Amino acid sequence: MTDYRKINNLVGWVVFLIATTVYVLTLEPTASFWDAGEFIATSYKLLVPHPPGAPFYLLVGRIFSMFASDPTQVAWWVNLLSALSSSFTVLFLFWTITILAKKLLIKEGAMPTKGNVLLIMGSGVVGALAYTFSDSAWFSAVEAEVYAMSSFFTAIVFWAILRWEAKVGEAHSDKWLVLIAYLVGLSIGAHLLNLVTIPALAFIYYFRLYKPTFWGGVIAFAISAIIVVAILWGVIPGLPTVAGSFEVFFVNSLGLPFGSGVITFVLLLIIAIVIGLRYSIKHNRRVLNTAILSFIFVLIGYSSYMMIPIRSSYEPTIDENDPDDILTFVAYLKREQYGDRPLLYGPQYNAQPVDQEQGAPRYVKGKDRYIETGRKIEPVYDSKDKTLLPRIYSDQPQHIDEYKKWVDLREGQAPTFGQNLSFMFRYQLGHMYWRYFLWNFVGRESDVQNAGVLWFGKDDPNAPERVLESEARNSFYLLPLLLGILGLIYQVRKDEKNAFVIGLLFFFTGIAIALYLNQPPVEPRERDYTFAGSFYAFSIWIGLGVVGLGELLSKFLKSTNVRAAVATVVGLAIPGIMAVEGWDDHDRSDRYQSVDSAKNLLDSVAPNGILFTNGDNDTFPLWYAQEVEGYRTDVRVAVLSYLNTDWYIDQMKQQSYESDPWPLTLGMENYRQGTNDYLPYVERPQVAAGIDLEQFISLVKQNHPALQVQYGQGTTLLTFPTKNFSLNVDKAKVDSMNFVPEYKEDEIVDRMQWTINKSILEKKHLVMLDLLATNNWKRPIYFSTTVNSADFIGLSNYFQLDGLAYRVVPVKTADEDQQGYVNKEVMYDNLMNKFSFRNFDNPDIFYDDNYLRFSANARDKFAKLAIAYLEDGNVKRAKEVINRSFEVFPAESVPYDYYTPQFIPLLAAVGEEAKAKEVLESMAKSSAKSLDYYFAKGALFDTEIQTNMIILQQLIGAAEELGMQQRAEQLQQQF
Repeated sequence: MTDYRKINNLVGWVVFLIATTVYVLTLEPTASFWDAGEFIATSYKLLVPHPPGAPFYLLVGRIFSMFASDPTQVAWWVNLLSALSSSFTVLFLFWTITILAKKLLIKEGAMPTKGNVLLIMGSGVVGALAYTFSDSAWFSAVEAEVYAMSSFFTAIVFWAILRWEAKVGEAHSDKWLVLIAYLVGLSIGAHLLNLVTIPALAFIYYFRLYKPTFWGGVIAFAISAIIVVAILWGVIPGLPTVAGSFEVFFVNSLGLPFGSGVITFVLLLIIAIVIGLRYSIKHNRRVLNTAILSFIFVLIGYSSYMMIPIRSSYEPTIDENDPDDILTFVAYLKREQYGDRPLLYGPQYNAQPVDQEQGAPRYVKGKDRYIETGRKIEPVYDSKDKTLLPRIYSDQPQHIDEYKKWVDLREGQAPTFGQNLSFMFRYQLGHMYWRYFLWNFVGRESDVQNAGVLWFGKDDPNAPERVLESEARNSFYLLPLLLGILGLIYQVRKDEKNAFVIGLLFFFTGIAIALYLNQPPVEPRERDYTFAGSFYAFSIWIGLGVVGLGELLSKFLKSTNVRAAVATVVGLAIPGIMAVEGWDDHDRSDRYQSVDSAKNLLDSVAPNGILFTNGDNDTFPLWYAQEVEGYRTDVRVAVLSYLNTDWYIDQMKQQSYESDPWPLTLGMENYRQGTNDYLPYVERPQVAAGIDLEQFISLVKQNHPALQVQYGQGTTLLTFPTKNFSLNVDKAKVDSMNFVPEYKEDEIVDRMQWTINKSILEKKHLVMLDLLATNNWKRPIYFSTTVNSADFIGLSNYFQLDGLAYRVVPVKTADEDQQGYVNKEVMYDNLMNKFSFRNFDNPDIFYDDNYLRFSANARDKFAKLAIAYLEDGNVKRAKEVINRSFEVFPAESVPYDYYTPQFIPLLAAVGEEAKAKEVLESMAKSSAKSLDYYFAKGALFDTEIQTNMIILQQLIGAAEELGMQQRAEQLQQQF
């Protein structure tokens, strides 16, 4: 047995080293898109990320960041945390598989033969490496995200319960249960996904200590569900919520100082725990004692969350939701800013509220008490508009259009219960879970959003080049799936109890999560990483499939050693295929574009500028560049969606590194949550022609009756009385500041006039208008070119394009359809000299859709600059710009996109007519094939269909400009 233990440990660590080597070699060297930039920045300086936070992850990430030799290495080290979390997941998966395989092959107390040892080790290696090279696990392993650490906790707690199972009856065996409780508590500080392992853990406990019966199983499941609910709602938000109630009572009712209620609650909780422990010891209640100890260790693990209010109280530069007191901390934990989704019973998408009721009061911390700012308003719906399992619930127009792709919704009719079930099975389970499952163990068509499963081989004569040659086009020939099914069948036949447990783990980390999330019909990106725990569970069956394969071979091979060797070698071919297929699309070792694009955007902004940005990919890489590398910290980045909150507006009014506070007229009383959240348009004839912006902001600040209107019972809202606004401009001051190019100085206006075509002004729009009115050109104000034009608040005719951002200037562009003008010399210097586009010219590097969107945006700016030079007759400069664009974005590594057709007439204009025709023919062929392919695929690919149709329309226009009338007519016939 000692030799077996040594072999098991040694092989496990070898597998760990293999996984670590793979992940380190393919690790992204800097911050990737989505949340990674935010997590690296908040780890490096222990800042406060988006709710509900990940404090334990941040604390460990901070430790890793300390090994960086300079700030540019911080991202690599924090990414390494994910890599090591993933390789430790693989290690514990190996040991889990060998424990379960040993149960299948060797009777308790018996000594394993050499053949058995080889087969057990082979099963562990195959299963662990299959998970190592699975799509979702590998994706999470090479970037700074919480999902790799979450998977690690899933793996270690499941391994720990198996160790407890083997130690039951020995002295201190319950220490394993306490360890599990501590690990669960720690996992809360990374992600809540680990909690769904508890039902599987509960059944291992039940099967080990009790004789299984049907009702016994029901009780075991009920207890596990109670534990999950107790932690998910009782401990995580529940204890702080009760502490918050104590705090409000002690401060507001008893007049005691801030913190007295929280301290009292904590003391009472400690006293209750001590009394419980003493009682369990005195009366020898072992189960009660273990339960209380487990509760204590859950709390100890959960205590990592103390970092959030502690760090928030220091007003750091990233302080999302500002959770610096117990009440705001509770709102942070409950993720209140994201709203709720109905789960078991609720309204349908077309349900209309019949009433509304007030929820819990909301408080803000005042000078010496908590001030109620209003109550949460909950809509009330008629019972006939509600249903069980409401899956078709969102009333957003875009979501309604997407629902119709899955179910036959009729105008004016509520969805039936059957339609809700159909959407649940077809989309939420089929498309958003089983598709991901098959990606990992069968194959994936491409990296295009909504890409399907690649079942048999990679060849497809109908697929366009963008799909056919995508590095993300991976085929595993069903082998991992088939081996996993074999392992499942074999375990069910030989060890049905543990097969049931693994099945529970598989269900609750996959299907149950999909049901709980109740996802809307469209997501901004693929969500496969959410279900990595389920793919981990299936990898156990892949490993056990090697044991099953060994038994199948017993009919042909009598030697156990030979059978074990053959089964292992055959099994190893599967992770080998997965590694070969997946390496090129998971290798991020030379990708820098996310941070390069962030720095390029920051460099588009003049010193001490204010930059409005759109969403995650538009913002988080900028946070990374500023917070970690200290790059352009004079620029104030303002996330438009956050500007609808009072805490974020307050942060804009604080100093941030070299960036001065925003100059705003409105005070907290004008934008506190619940105040001026939106201003409806109510026309006043007196100002129908227009209103001075400074006057309007002054009226808002005064809460002037002229803007007030009554809505409902006792609700008074401010309005905006006209859609036409004006702002006086000090021409002499603007001229002296030299931010308008010399050839445009004569066009500086003394009064800006614009129209906001909206029926509602959101709080962010009000604050933007306040900034514009109060700033008086002291600080440059910019919009990222990726911002939705709906948020330009009618200012697009006053834009000056300086690079990847529009600057607001008092120069009106004559063409109403054009978004401003190009500041040619500044933009030339940016695009040709300052901006970095590292490795976009390397065809060996894989860039997925997220990266290609940003390269497309930059490609468009090259075209705009070239057009501006051609309009001035500067053909030489235009040609330089065009050549630079094709140099940094060659078609071999960055496929032609939506913005490329505009280069065709430009190439012809600079004497590159042959190149122009080559681009036209290449794009025409690609778009025609893409349209045929995506039309056959159906409505899920509407975006690709619309994009390629627009490309074809542009190509027709380009062909006509080149005098290729016949070719234009041929392209026209494709519509």
